Amino acid sequence: MLILAPSLLAADFKDLAGQIGAVERAGAGYLHLDVMDGAFVPSISFGMPVLSSIRSCTNLVFDVHMMVEEPGRYIDDIKKAGADLICVHQEACLHLDRTVNQIQEAGLKAAVALNPATPISTLEHILPQLDMVLIMSVNPGFGGQKFIPYTLDKVRALRAEANRRGLNLDIQMDGGITPENVGELIEAGANVFVAGSAVFKGDAAANTRRFLEVFERYEAAGTAGAQAGGRP
Repeated sequence: MLILAPSLLAADFKDLAGQIGAVERAGAGYLHLDVMDGAFVPSISFGMPVLSSIRSCTNLVFDVHMMVEEPGRYIDDIKKAGADLICVHQEACLHLDRTVNQIQEAGLKAAVALNPATPISTLEHILPQLDMVLIMSVNPGFGGQKFIPYTLDKVRALRAEANRRGLNLDIQMDGGITPENVGELIEAGANVFVAGSAVFKGDAAANTRRFLEVFERYEAAGTAGAQAGGRP
């Protein structure tokens, strides 16, 4: 299943409910929520109060991307705020296995993000425990960055490894994704796509539909990427 996860960080914060409603009605599956601490990444974004306040206005899956140092400290609070899936950075966790277990024990789906220069081999032992891996296609911390091409090789390698092990793994990509390049990412084996400015700059509903039109073409063609993953 191919899933669009609009990144709230790029939305108009004067009208969060309206912007979320627009992408939900247009067919987005996830809402990507970037929690930044100003330490692991240079920027500070939003936290539990914002998540809690918007939870009541949407049924979208809350895909919470924690760009914070030692995110295990906040798992319970993020769950209470309405998360369905929590993604932590391999680079931010001293004890990654423990943090993944914390997420799953809280009853949430667990994902791990890798920065562009971090090899997928760092997940060799923990991969079977994960619901999703996020391959960052830009360096985390700022929106509007240019897509890093070599991250596609990481997606191809990760999809091949997941298939070799028989894992039903979602592969998410985040950074510089547009309707124009998303087809190449699908072909590489990704199936969940984070898009910020490409969705929320201009008409959010129309931009969402542009992505979904591409998804429909690939799903109709039965490409390898379109058949990957499959978690709603």
